[in-house]
Amino acid sequence: MGSVFTKNRLFRLLPCFVLFWSSTMGFAQLERSAELDGSLPSGETLEQAITTIDEATGRYPKYYMINCAHPTHFMPVLEGAKSWKARIQGLRANASCKSHAELDESTELDVGNKMEFGQLHRELQQLLPNLEVFGGCCGTDASHIKAICDHISMA
Repeated sequence: MGSVFTKNRLFRLLPCFVLFWSSTMGFAQLERSAELDGSLPSGETLEQAITTIDEATGRYPKYYMINCAHPTHFMPVLEGAKSWKARIQGLRANASCKSHAELDESTELDVGNKMEFGQLHRELQQLLPNLEVFGGCCGTDASHIKAICDHISMA
């Protein structure tokens, strides 16, 4: 399996992804970070990023992941019946509710609220029908992963 990580503009990602796609066998996952409003750092929406890459690659990525954002930053854009969100199968969320800029300026690690973090992942399971991969990003540790495991359905 291969992974492609990006925080850059989508147009910079496509040549990289096509190169990655043509040089690997199997499947790919693509992780994207989200800002406070659920958009990418470049301004594209999650929907635009997923549909653009799927159209350009014939839906080659096996699935997408959301990375490096607190669940409350992207949950609003996932509400409602949207076919593109079925392509999201993984999360690596931040423990902190702070923006990327605030995190960059922080002098202390913000571990957030672990109980809330776990509860939000249970809600995300309801919003993302194919969610199967859980992990943590900025500010998380094993206790955050335990909080996720304590709250999600393992069915």
